[in-house]
Amino acid sequence: MAITINIRYTGEGENAKKFAEEMVSSGVVESIRNENGNLRYEYFFSMEDSHTVLLIDSWENQKAIDEHHDSPMMKAIAELRKKYDLHMTVERFLSDESGNGDKDEKFIRK
Repeated sequence: MAITINIRYTGEGENAKKFAEEMVSSGVVESIRNENGNLRYEYFFSMEDSHTVLLIDSWENQKAIDEHHDSPMMKAIAELRKKYDLHMTVERFLSDESGNGDKDEKFIRK
């Protein structure tokens, strides 16, 4: 069962955007994407709130998340969050493996 975590980073001015940009330019994002079990690690910028950046972070399972949390990347992330004085809200989602998603296909334009 895949686990997706939405993290909203919020800070003063463009600090959240600068954080995301430094995460990418420093290579931390690429390192995380190469970790075992990572399915997605991608930042999005809000049209309504220029102080907030959304991270969509998906993992194969809890074990992969736990290994990520024990990795050297977490120290780098924590240091950058502190540097940019960011605050976070977190939402966690489990994949729906019920098979009911087939009913949604008629609403999806491909």
